[in-house]
Amino acid sequence: MRTQAQMLQIMRIFERENPHPQCELHFVNAYTLLVAVVLSAQSTDKGVNRATEKLFEIADTPQKMLALGEEKLKKHIQTIGLYNNKAKNIMELSRQILDRFDGEVPLNRDDLVSLAGVGRKTANVVLNVWCGEAAMAVDTHVMRIAHRLDFSNGKTPLEIENDLVEALPPEIIKNTNHWLVLFGRYICKAQKPLCEKCPVYDFCNSQDKRLK
Repeated sequence: MRTQAQMLQIMRIFERENPHPQCELHFVNAYTLLVAVVLSAQSTDKGVNRATEKLFEIADTPQKMLALGEEKLKKHIQTIGLYNNKAKNIMELSRQILDRFDGEVPLNRDDLVSLAGVGRKTANVVLNVWCGEAAMAVDTHVMRIAHRLDFSNGKTPLEIENDLVEALPPEIIKNTNHWLVLFGRYICKAQKPLCEKCPVYDFCNSQDKRLK
């Protein structure tokens, strides 16, 4: 694993390349962000945005989502993977938010992960994007890049999250999730990394590294 100083040096390069990284999911409030993140599991952000464009015009609160009903919700999100199970979870988490949190999305990790279909990664995205907290959401992109750049030897998302949070200052952690996701999505792709466009090429020791 790299030292803290080396990791920070690499993240400063990402910071210079993209000083203000943004979540690519579309949302209008904390509730629609939560729903979008739940829908994004094993799906692309672009696919989720297409599906939610019309949905969020008519169901942007737990009350409206429950009034819409599960079957109509499914019609809006049927292009998204695992949409049947996701629809059930969205209806249930909407009920839970109404019954337990007075209709407001709870903004702490313990309460968030108590909601149907919400795991630690989803909770961390909400805390990071909506609340601006230094929360590290580890998805497949982050896990792959963390291993590739020798940031972590962790075998689980939580182990990798802990390694990153312990090594990097909070003001860097806040954007690290976005930097690594966007880097893995558009440059350091799993199937065919675009090494010629890589801003941290000189730090990579991966066997499939391509010469510039």
